[in-house]
Amino acid sequence: MNQVPDFISLNGPDNVGKTTQLMRLAERGSGFQPLGAVHEHDPEPWARVAAGDYGRWWFETATTVELTEMLLAGHARRVAARDTGRTGLLDRGLPMLLAVSAATCVVKDGLTVREAIRTVSAIAGSRTRPPEISVLLLPSLDAERSYAITSAREGRPWTGIYPAYQKTLHAVLLHQADRGRYTAVVDCEDRSWMRSTPTCSTTSASPA
Repeated sequence: MNQVPDFISLNGPDNVGKTTQLMRLAERGSGFQPLGAVHEHDPEPWARVAAGDYGRWWFETATTVELTEMLLAGHARRVAARDTGRTGLLDRGLPMLLAVSAATCVVKDGLTVREAIRTVSAIAGSRTRPPEISVLLLPSLDAERSYAITSAREGRPWTGIYPAYQKTLHAVLLHQADRGRYTAVVDCEDRSWMRSTPTCSTTSASPA
């Protein structure tokens, strides 16, 4: 790269290694600024919904508009927290936040993946999207296998609606990847992102 990017995000399903790799990247120099997840920058609304039955709110009570707007509001505050001249490290960037909302919309409202993505994109609209180097980490390029790998890493069974949500999220992420929504896609098949020097194959895509 000819210039330092404003933001780098690591994206992917649960248990793929996003947080671990962001920590390692942050250790490489003071030019990187860990900015974490969206709820850390807009804690009040997230604390309010988490005080009750968080899972019920997420998958039953909240509307797709409410969830999407909360995710985007937190992201906007996170973006604003970046220090000038440093690269902000994002635990789930904008494409991933939209994927999370779309996957939730599928399992909650019964839409298809395409319909849910269109719905969430319409809610997001044309609001400002700061430049972001977005990297998608996938345990496998096959949705079913990808889910099997990450669910096994959980150490305990996912219950309720969560398995359906995670399977749908894998499908949404692959749909996004096919349409170039990520700067790069890293296929980590048979690799562990918990190792100190992982070796994965990378395919580039056009920026989101």
